[in-house]
Amino acid sequence: MPARRELTMRQIRQMLRLAGDGISAREIGRMLGVARSTIQDNLKRAQEAGLAWPVPAELTDAAIEERLFARSGYKQGVRRRAEPAWDELVCELKRPGVNLQVLWEEYRDQHPDGYGYSRFCELFREFEARLSPVMRQDHRAGDKVFVDYSGKRIGIVDRASGEVRQAEIFVGVLGASSFTYAEASWTQTLPDWIGAHVRMFRAFGGVPRLIVPDNLKSGVNKPSFYDPEINLSYGRMASHYGVGVLPARPFRPRDKAKVESGVRFAQTYILGRLRRQTFFSLAEANQAIAGMVDRINDYVMRRIGVSRRHLFETIERPALAALPASDYEFAEWGLARVALDYHVEVCGFFYSVPHELIRQQVNTRATERGIEIFHHGKRIAVHQRRYGGRKHGTDIEHMPSAHRRYAEWTPERFRRWGASIGPHTEGLITAILASRPHPEQGFRTCLGILRLFKDLEPARAEAVADRAVAIGAFTYKSLASIVANKLDRSTAAAGEPQAVITHGNLRGSGYFH
Repeated sequence: MPARRELTMRQIRQMLRLAGDGISAREIGRMLGVARSTIQDNLKRAQEAGLAWPVPAELTDAAIEERLFARSGYKQGVRRRAEPAWDELVCELKRPGVNLQVLWEEYRDQHPDGYGYSRFCELFREFEARLSPVMRQDHRAGDKVFVDYSGKRIGIVDRASGEVRQAEIFVGVLGASSFTYAEASWTQTLPDWIGAHVRMFRAFGGVPRLIVPDNLKSGVNKPSFYDPEINLSYGRMASHYGVGVLPARPFRPRDKAKVESGVRFAQTYILGRLRRQTFFSLAEANQAIAGMVDRINDYVMRRIGVSRRHLFETIERPALAALPASDYEFAEWGLARVALDYHVEVCGFFYSVPHELIRQQVNTRATERGIEIFHHGKRIAVHQRRYGGRKHGTDIEHMPSAHRRYAEWTPERFRRWGASIGPHTEGLITAILASRPHPEQGFRTCLGILRLFKDLEPARAEAVADRAVAIGAFTYKSLASIVANKLDRSTAAAGEPQAVITHGNLRGSGYFH
């Protein structure tokens, strides 16, 4: 071991100057606040090294220290004892449960006269310091995957228009092996962000314990040093795979050094080598990117002598958790408040919930095919997702009883009711419904006619209907005026049987069925 230096380089220079002025070692020690024996030892070293005041200007502090305190009898850089293969230990240290104590004990089993534990650790750290900053981070196999988007994009040409559209490049890097995944997607929005994770896990054939994203808005709603707020949809995806989300701390670049290095590799290997190629679809670009990623993973890293793929297959893959039975289906989660009409808005359309929840806050889950609505974690409604047509999707079971009865009215049922009285009444109902922009807008008028006709004889009702059609009276007020002023008398058929329409007659007519 080299001698320990007890004086600072400033004190050593001052010591040499004072000794050059003829001051004794005792007096120099008193002036510098150190023991006389320390001064005597350092002056002896200086004499043996040929150092005296004034010190040549070209001698730096490092050079002076080397001359005074270098190990005597051994050439610098030559070890006295057998050493392990440090690059292999770097790989072994990534295995779960392996630490330097375990590696040192195995080393001493092979070399009983080898280095002690402290020197072993010191030499290992010296080797580790020569690796890149990424390799020097202590990542356990199967522990973390670092994900981010490259700041640079790849151009894709539209065949028809010639327009060039820029696609984003997603990069994921496993911590222990540096095994890399990359793909192009059109945007950094939530569907593309989560979809890239799903395909990445499928490519890995398993999932690590944690995802470490940068504070991208699609993944983290609110960055925080202590309590980051994870996007709900992103969190659900993580729960599906049983993986945790640990966002990189704001303004802490070392937290994401692994993916930053992966991004640089992606930009060099992917964008640099594909810069002269023209792509006409996202699929073409991703096929080329996959080839470049294979080159990255098969490249033998100079310092440790193995490839990322080798580390992945031998160390990382066995430590990954198994994939779930099915891939995660992207779902966009949101919060909504139930309106007075017991519907909530999701992606521009309205979906019903049980009417008892009016004014309550609910969670919505929108997938490609369906809409689910939850209240206090319990699913309360399921609808087929709408992309066009009517804005409202209403489940009749969600309606209050009064609304439910109204919802059962249809144009066909009103026509059946009119036909049960006679052809003129059926014609009147058909004309009323046809006169409205939407048939539903005539339902209330038809209900009014039902109320108006229920105490009339069938012949009188038919006469009123005939008169109304003849003069174009298609409102409830017009029909009531015809009945009140007996304007139907001129069209009433004489001698027809007299009967009174009752609720029983209407119910038996089939209208209520």
